[in-house]
Amino acid sequence: MQNAETGTAPVKLSNATLSALPQDVLRPRYDRSRLTPGIVHIGLGNFHRAHQAWYLHRLMQDGLAMDWAIIGAGVRPYDAAMRDRLLAQDCLTTLIELDPAGRSVEVTGAMIDYLPIEEGNGALIRQMADPAIRIVALTVTEGGYYIDPVTGGFDASHPDIQHDAANPDTPRTAFGAMVAALRLRRDAGHGSFTGQSCDNLQGNGAILRQTVVSLAHMSDPDLAEWIDAHTSFPNSMVDCIVPATGPNEIALARELGIDDAAPVTHENYRQWVIEDRFCAGRPDWDRAGATFSEDVHAYEAMKIRVLNGGHQVIANAGEVLSLATIADCMAHPGLAAFFDKVERTEIVPHVAAVPGMTPEAYVDLITRRFANPMIHDTTRRVAFDGSSRHTGFVLPILRDALAKGTPVTGLALVEALWARMCAGTRQDGSVIEPNDPFWADLNATALAARDEPQTWLRQDHLYGDLLHEPRFAEAFCGWLAMLWQDGVEATLAAYTRD
Repeated sequence: MQNAETGTAPVKLSNATLSALPQDVLRPRYDRSRLTPGIVHIGLGNFHRAHQAWYLHRLMQDGLAMDWAIIGAGVRPYDAAMRDRLLAQDCLTTLIELDPAGRSVEVTGAMIDYLPIEEGNGALIRQMADPAIRIVALTVTEGGYYIDPVTGGFDASHPDIQHDAANPDTPRTAFGAMVAALRLRRDAGHGSFTGQSCDNLQGNGAILRQTVVSLAHMSDPDLAEWIDAHTSFPNSMVDCIVPATGPNEIALARELGIDDAAPVTHENYRQWVIEDRFCAGRPDWDRAGATFSEDVHAYEAMKIRVLNGGHQVIANAGEVLSLATIADCMAHPGLAAFFDKVERTEIVPHVAAVPGMTPEAYVDLITRRFANPMIHDTTRRVAFDGSSRHTGFVLPILRDALAKGTPVTGLALVEALWARMCAGTRQDGSVIEPNDPFWADLNATALAARDEPQTWLRQDHLYGDLLHEPRFAEAFCGWLAMLWQDGVEATLAAYTRD
């Protein structure tokens, strides 16, 4: 495929070809051969490359943080394909910013290597044990921290955790690898590294501490105490809408003159708010636009409840209505009205303002961002892993609303829409492919709930005692019955006109 504007073939991305890229493509101004590692990042998905790695790249563009380069890592077999793609292009990434006002293209180079994916994670453990590594960061999804969804505590019964506790030198999980590396650092007299979660979790640093320390305690209580005393786990809030990459994104990069096997598209918005608690130093990310704050919780709550919770408000309905993207959902009048009412009447009352932003203004901002037609963020991606996202993003708001006596009927409809989606068919009769790690159980329960809605709420591992909260349970059962009888659009209209 040739560049549509110049008629030339796209340039295969690599260090050697940076100077041959189209003139309007921003590229590293720094000498990448001078970079030395300071960060291991586990989970090299699109979000990390468009967000945390971009902030570091911007510092390097100004000649800063040259000793903080990223070494990528993964712990699952499927990570090997991404490793191959990135190593083949010298770990460079093309970022394509998509906005109704125009698009821009930048090649970033803050990442310099990607560790082998291997059973036992030996290479990862050795790299993290190197005292040059001062931060170990993760984007492993909000469902990847082995949390009991009802209690919020550590799930010590999970088979992966049981394996790592019994085999601490050859772990399966990222957290087991961190524990093994910290043991080596302690025994060698080295200091600890900072553990930095970059996932969408309320108190993500505290949750990472809980997982690492609890896992260490299962095999070595003394090590667990050392980790707890010497390792910092700063909380942070991360924000940027970054769609998954598929053939269309790869084709777009080629049209723009770059042959990149793993390009990333993203919106024209980023935010990163971080606690300044780093036991072994950190880059000056604030000089690239990040915010260091001791009140990360307020930023987290606003973003997770309004944006991440808002995604769940519309995604399940969008799937049942065959709406392909989040922008399509926002272009649907009934679904947009539903989103607006739930956000303003049932979510905003449980969100505090942050410096420079009220909850109401943040809803306006999120509405504009979700409606961006240039961002092809699929409804399927946003609806993925509802068993983690509803328990993490929606149910905490619901519990606050029940405790405070504020409305819950819209949140009950959000949950009913999830149950309807998990039945596995859209209104047009097409099949919704499995889209949750626990899809088989969810699907069977959703089908049974068609005739007896309370069946869905009997999933104690998700809902706990919410079945016995009449304001919620009665509304949920009524909505689910209406969804099956009258369809999604009529049910949304019934909520928004009340």
